Amino acid sequence: QLQASGGGLVQAGGSLRLSCAASGRTFSNYNMGWFRQAPGKEREFVATITGRGGRTYNADSVKGRFTISRDNAKNTVYLQMDNLKPEDTAVYYCAAGSGSGPIRYAFSYDSWGQGTLVTVSS
Repeated sequence: QLQASGGGLVQAGGSLRLSCAASGRTFSNYNMGWFRQAPGKEREFVATITGRGGRTYNADSVKGRFTISRDNAKNTVYLQMDNLKPEDTAVYYCAAGSGSGPIRYAFSYDSWGQGTLVTVSS
């Protein structure tokens, strides 16, 4: 199970840190990703961190502003979001995947959290 938290309302230029706590699996083996879905739009890739090696990959739209990290001892993945923009407004979902598919695609992840809403005001 995945439990996401940390969303909220923030002004443009502000920061938020999302957390996703995992249970029921060997956390360190799994790729952990963040996706987001804005109203009326499809779910899109934000960032991922691999289970082996801890390599990180970000969407172009968030490069230089968002940082994904993980703490395997706490079974938690984080998404630090800085310099937020109104277009970052969305429900953010964390996901866990076994690593058998392309990591930027939602179908490569088999477990999903419930989502946490991030609203950025202009």
